[in-house]
Amino acid sequence: MKTTHKILFGDATELRDVESGSVALVVTSPPYPMIEMWDATFSRRDPAVARALEEGEGAAAFERMHRLLDRAWAELHRVLMPGGLACINVGDAPRTIDGRFGLYANHARVLARCVEIGFTALPAIIWRKQTNAPNKFMGSGTLPAGAYVTLEHEFVLILRKGDTRRFTTAAAKRTRAESALFWEERNAWYSDVWFDLKGAAQRLGHGDARRRSGAFPFELAYRLINMFSVRGDTVLDPFLGTGTTTLAAMAAARNSIGVEIDPALKETILEVTTKDAVAISNDRIRERIASHLAFVTDRRRAKGKDAFKYVNSTYGFPVMTKPETKILLNALDGVEIAPEGTLQVSYLDAQVAAKARKSSFLRSEGP
Repeated sequence: MKTTHKILFGDATELRDVESGSVALVVTSPPYPMIEMWDATFSRRDPAVARALEEGEGAAAFERMHRLLDRAWAELHRVLMPGGLACINVGDAPRTIDGRFGLYANHARVLARCVEIGFTALPAIIWRKQTNAPNKFMGSGTLPAGAYVTLEHEFVLILRKGDTRRFTTAAAKRTRAESALFWEERNAWYSDVWFDLKGAAQRLGHGDARRRSGAFPFELAYRLINMFSVRGDTVLDPFLGTGTTTLAAMAAARNSIGVEIDPALKETILEVTTKDAVAISNDRIRERIASHLAFVTDRRRAKGKDAFKYVNSTYGFPVMTKPETKILLNALDGVEIAPEGTLQVSYLDAQVAAKARKSSFLRSEGP
């Protein structure tokens, strides 16, 4: 099995190289309007943004920034297949303009425009980003009426194009079954509040490039890709940044297209998607299996040997539900840069790897 990953340098508002209806899932995070680090980005595209900020017209600057992003949301609707989904990570912006503090609700503005375009809004995820910094509180601190709630979350808006996606052929149904999640993953991942996105793959650093791009964690993209697409689908990130979505798509055995406007990030993207891709991806797969086996052990201790009715046919370990019996996780073998500049990922023979893991598990179970 192989997957292909295209890295394109261009504008998210003009996805000329992406065919209409060719994408199953979008996972992305745009520049956040009214966050100061993005002022220059928006102002270069529309000088009226800079004038509005200079004149203390916060509402006008906010609206002009979003009008630039509106064109990107229209392009996403075009390139998504019927039933395709878009997951847009966006945070609101607390800011003082002309001496007046207020909140600029980016998530509400993006959601409203996407619904106007034709998307159906689905329940969103709140990504809770806790911090223990002693100076995190805003305003007058302990004095009432002048203190403000600390903003420690972002949103992942989830939008669908058209009706629910259908899997009608035998091959499509088989791929969907092999892409299933573990029962305990489903319970945690499909919660509307995510508190903790830490993990081994969080070691992605990339220094200044990561800070400049506002990159989200690998785990955020990895979860969304596994939740809302199936193996072999094409995932698009039109604001690619340092390449995290591409890496997550590789780990999940999906194809991907990443579009980034800043060519200076090319070296970082290639480093992220080639240097450590195999290790990070396979570590995450091992974590998923180890976590499931720990769940099996804990549940058996609590409920006895009859705690599970089903067995995964590939790995041989117990699972909670019938759909989990077909789960197949594809470990990476290698990443190559093709002549045309795309990245190609090869995967280990999943059945061979699974048999080895199955034998190991059965030995640990004993007679």
